[in-house]
Amino acid sequence: MPEIPIIMPQLGESIAEATIVTIAVKPGEEVAADQDILEVETNKAVMTVASPCRGKVKNWIAEVRQSYAVGSVLGYLEATQEEAARVGLDAPSPTQVADESAEALGENEENGAPATHGTAKKGTVQPTVRGLPVPAHAAGASYLSPRMRARMHELGLHAADLAGVAGSGAAGRVTIEDFEKFISQIEKSKMSPASTMRVAVADAMRRSWTRPLATVALPINLNPVLEHRKAQDPKPGPALYALRALALALAENSAPAGRLVGNRIVHPAAIDVGFAVEAEDGVLVPVMRAVDKMPLAELTPKYNELVEQARLRRLPPNATGGSIATVTNFGTFGLTWATPIPLPEQTLVLGLGAGRVQPSWDPKARQFVPVMEANMTLSFDHRVLDGGGAGRMLARIAALLAEPEKL
Repeated sequence: MPEIPIIMPQLGESIAEATIVTIAVKPGEEVAADQDILEVETNKAVMTVASPCRGKVKNWIAEVRQSYAVGSVLGYLEATQEEAARVGLDAPSPTQVADESAEALGENEENGAPATHGTAKKGTVQPTVRGLPVPAHAAGASYLSPRMRARMHELGLHAADLAGVAGSGAAGRVTIEDFEKFISQIEKSKMSPASTMRVAVADAMRRSWTRPLATVALPINLNPVLEHRKAQDPKPGPALYALRALALALAENSAPAGRLVGNRIVHPAAIDVGFAVEAEDGVLVPVMRAVDKMPLAELTPKYNELVEQARLRRLPPNATGGSIATVTNFGTFGLTWATPIPLPEQTLVLGLGAGRVQPSWDPKARQFVPVMEANMTLSFDHRVLDGGGAGRMLARIAALLAEPEKL
């Protein structure tokens, strides 16, 4: 019978590996196509891996609590020729896969890339795919000597970690002596390990900050949204109103959400928008797909479900990565103003502050009336968008929020 490999899938942008949490099916057990057979944890969330087809588990190569790169073979299924052909899967022998893995490993070593993530363990399988979307670390210093880079790599540090070090070298350059003195001093300080979530957020922010970012803001009247919300069941939160308004504005003109690659702007293929959820020691960004094509009433239960899943760090694979913008409600922390930072793969992040009752001039009544007002901010990649374009985008979102019944 053909042996179908069970592969570690691509679980999201910039995710290069995942750790096996549980193996739900034992060797010899029958599985259905798309049945959840593994639970894995990335640096962001716990996700499931499904069976590629119907068959019987022959064996597992992967082990619980071990990490494997995207593309690694985790085990094998025995399937019929008809089943393998039906789903269009090749069925290479384990020997063939091992040979391809060894070849890929040799290519990586020739190119100067590390063979594995961390120390290689017995039984570790190598990825069988090339060009993994591994996070690129940004260089913060203008110059780092090879000796300095080697020492930092040994300790797992980045250029940004040296921001607080005063250099004694030429033009204020940090020397290796300055570096070793800095390391010696912090070793005497109280320290605690950073969570995988915090490390992932830090890496994303380092990459985001390699671009020129700017923020514009506009105070908006929340009264129409709050009045509309009273009659809804379930009730959408203010952030979901903002998310839907942003999606509709981008559906009219998606260029502001484009990504600058070289001398071209890559326009988004779909209006997939994420939203920030605080989880553990960091932030997760669940993604809602094609938000411009679903009315607010349909989005609300899905949004609420994703919020709960994000807080548990158990997002489904189709709700991670690939979004073109993010909405964040920093008003939940009582903040009226903030400058959120877009994710590295995004150009825009829309922020909503806490509402405050403010006097507003009513031209019809010719008097000031109390209005629930909140600051709405739009942070953007200034290479793609200028202040005028960002201001017009923000004004369009505000206009849509003024007529929530149309959302």
